[in-house]
Amino acid sequence: MRLAATVLLALFALPALAQAPAALEAPSVSPPRGAPESFAPLVRTLLPAVVNISTTQNLGGPRANRPDAPETPQAPPGSPFEEFFRDFFNRQRPPGQQAEPNRPQPPQRRAQSLGSGFIIDPAGLVVTNNHVIEGADEINVILQDNTTLRATLVGTDPRTDLALLRVTPAQPLPAVPWGDSDTAQVGDWVVAIGNPFGLGGTVTAGIVSARGRDIRQGPFDDFIQTDAAINRGNSGGPLFNLRGEVIGINTAIYSPTGGSIGIGFSIPSNLARGVVQQLAEAGRVRRGWLGVNIQQVTEEIAESLGLRGGARGALIARAIEGGPAAAAGLRSGDVVLRFNNQEVREMRNLPRLVAESAVGAQVPVVVWRDGREETVTVTLGELPSETQQAAVAPGQAPRPDRPIELSGLGMRVAGLTAETRERFRLRPDQRGVVVTEVAPNSPAAERDIRPGDVIVEVQQERVNTPQELQERLERLRRQGRATALFLIEGPQGQRFVPLRLAPPRGAPG
Repeated sequence: MRLAATVLLALFALPALAQAPAALEAPSVSPPRGAPESFAPLVRTLLPAVVNISTTQNLGGPRANRPDAPETPQAPPGSPFEEFFRDFFNRQRPPGQQAEPNRPQPPQRRAQSLGSGFIIDPAGLVVTNNHVIEGADEINVILQDNTTLRATLVGTDPRTDLALLRVTPAQPLPAVPWGDSDTAQVGDWVVAIGNPFGLGGTVTAGIVSARGRDIRQGPFDDFIQTDAAINRGNSGGPLFNLRGEVIGINTAIYSPTGGSIGIGFSIPSNLARGVVQQLAEAGRVRRGWLGVNIQQVTEEIAESLGLRGGARGALIARAIEGGPAAAAGLRSGDVVLRFNNQEVREMRNLPRLVAESAVGAQVPVVVWRDGREETVTVTLGELPSETQQAAVAPGQAPRPDRPIELSGLGMRVAGLTAETRERFRLRPDQRGVVVTEVAPNSPAAERDIRPGDVIVEVQQERVNTPQELQERLERLRRQGRATALFLIEGPQGQRFVPLRLAPPRGAPG
């Protein structure tokens, strides 16, 4: 009834809208480009270059020690139930059977999976997703005419979920060109071709639904969202524009059911092309590395730093010791506004810009520091395979000052003593002031500050004792500051936290 009432209300409002003044007239827009009468001519040229990927992986038999034992139930890989069932069935084996090393073993099971890919070089280079071939002992590429070719793995890049395969054909293969994904606009027609559920070459059409999607798959997320139907088995297949160019690699879907509900995600071709080129040339990907931990600049952080133009850029929470940024003089509290002459609009832009830069390149980095812009030239390193944790240089232990209450912030702090270090399991070389209590519903609690967190800096100045921290806050209040920027170190690393300051005693509220 509620929906019906809403619809009726809208209908009854139509005559009133017809009499509205001219100011409410719809803005003029250019007419949309019409859809093709048929996608068939385009698809005929593209289908031969799209392939099916079949992989085989050898698995240990679940009844290797006892052929007459029941099969272990198949739980989702990595789930707690998988380990539970394995342990339960192992315990059911008699001890004598477990200790027979010469007992004949049954054949290994072979798990098979299917995916999609596309040919980018007539000589036999095939692009697909890393998750399609990960862990495979055998990879086969199946052409449109059902010819099966054994594939070798040229290289993979798990960070972008891309892989490059090579096959050796008897004659040159049909290939498809890369397109410019940056020119794809929301509303443009796209065509997806792949191998959903192992059915073979299947064509679906839709539009670009959104750009720049971050689906929390990695630091370089910049997905194209499309409503062209993508299902299991489509992974690694191409997303084409109407010129027959690959503008995306279909990688993931959002679905509570496991099937397509019109929300699919594709890796942009402009990101994939550079990765694939490096895999073809060297078998691996080298990325630029700045060596910083960063966080988003909020309006409150921008206000506390006096950053003109509002919340923008990427705030450096830590410059990793021995990294390129620290060597060039970048430091905690700097806000990166431009990197290599490209604007950093928000935090997640920076990792991609850095990664796409050449290792060893000298790039200008414009930062906001001490109320003004400064330019620092950084020589980029190579992104390590795993994030390296820099050691923190030991410092002089602060004197054991008494705990104090931070007025208006809702937290109690103490100096770093042997007792507080043991209580909160802090490092021996930890410096700062430890939070011992946080009041519920207080400003500190709202910012997820917790007992055991360590306040390292306030307004980009180090603090070593509770009294020093309190004096710093009082000085900021007297200066009329509405917000103070805290550098907090917790179990997840360092982060900047802006907190509103209560007016100084005697000041008007």
